[in-house]
Amino acid sequence: MTHRKGSLILVGIGLMTLGGLEVAVSGELPDRQRSGWVTPRADIVPVANTAYGEECGSCHLAYQPGLLPAQAWAQVMDPAALGDHYGDDASLAEARRTKIARYLAANSADQASGARSRAFAVGFNAHAGSGLPRITETRYFKRKHDEVPASLVTVNPEVGSFGQCPACHRSAAKGIYHDSQIDIPGHGPWKD
Repeated sequence: MTHRKGSLILVGIGLMTLGGLEVAVSGELPDRQRSGWVTPRADIVPVANTAYGEECGSCHLAYQPGLLPAQAWAQVMDPAALGDHYGDDASLAEARRTKIARYLAANSADQASGARSRAFAVGFNAHAGSGLPRITETRYFKRKHDEVPASLVTVNPEVGSFGQCPACHRSAAKGIYHDSQIDIPGHGPWKD
């Protein structure tokens, strides 16, 4: 093999390795989001439905559909469940509710191609608990958060509960939940 062919092969391998990774230029990201020179991409597909983003995002993070399986989203979007949506009335006009419910089902964890989303669907049991399904009650969520002391979350006034994803996962709205992006208020970056 000539030196030139070998160099081209190495360049090609390097490009394939970096393919899909967003290279951050120094100073482009705030310090708490910088992770060396490579910035993680979304590992859960970000919300891409305006109606869902407007309706649900007006009260809390519009959780990505890939965080629950379709069966769970169907329970959450049931008209009666929206009337008592985790203690609030989130009732919607039927046409809007149907549009959002279809979006959530089509993009749910069990329909997603991403590994992290698929992990949220594994072992999900719609009848396991009382009340509406919670992302924080999925097997995957519990496994990923099992070492995080509750004192850093539930008694932390800047967080409040494990359901307040953006408080610690600073890029949650973009679908980035990578460990390198965790910054717990009053504690700092989380090292697993």
